[in-house]
Amino acid sequence: MESKYKHLYNQLQAQIEKREYKAGDKLPSEGDLMELYGASRDTVRKALDLLVQDGFIRKAKGKPAVVLDKNKFNFPVSEIASFKEIYRFSDSKPKTYVENLEIVRNNPKLMEALQIGPEDEAFVLERVREIEGEKIIIDKDYFSRKVVDNLPLRAAQDSVYEYLEQEVGLKIGFAMKEITVQMAGDEDRRLLDMKNYDMIVVVKSYTYLEDSTLFQFTESRHRPDKFKFVDFARRKL
Repeated sequence: MESKYKHLYNQLQAQIEKREYKAGDKLPSEGDLMELYGASRDTVRKALDLLVQDGFIRKAKGKPAVVLDKNKFNFPVSEIASFKEIYRFSDSKPKTYVENLEIVRNNPKLMEALQIGPEDEAFVLERVREIEGEKIIIDKDYFSRKVVDNLPLRAAQDSVYEYLEQEVGLKIGFAMKEITVQMAGDEDRRLLDMKNYDMIVVVKSYTYLEDSTLFQFTESRHRPDKFKFVDFARRKL
């Protein structure tokens, strides 16, 4: 069951992402939030603290919380979320361009990444993501055909996870992620609006089903100025 403060956090976060609270707006006071949501002061403070940690608001003692200008897009490191889910509240109507969708076999890189043999097939799906009129992400997804037997173009253009979960019935469980910063390559410059940037942020993900079956390897390449990667960390004592 979701905790009360996390529920309040999600409500306020959604309002900020939908621009019901815009950059520079002041949130209601703690007392007003308690009254509006029927929440305790502790619940309100924990929700606000989490909004501060995730970069949605700025809060100073004795002053109302202020919504920050998020001209960078949050990319959740500790969650498994599709592009469609991440930008569902965006006003800019992000676009997806499918550059390639094919079946390959005997590819050394994919054999190692997906732990498959030379005779096993894999889908290669390459997409470019456009946000606010700029192409700033290349997503390269590789799916083992042992698990994903079919991958229609309509799913590639919309949401692969929605297709896999709702139509195929797969139960996606967890992912291992690795984040590095690299020099941009010729493909990055060809497909993305790189401006004067010569670096690219690369996120590699290995995604598993609930039964621990590895079915997807992803290499996501991001222009560095538009993204910040967020996580929630707790100190272990």
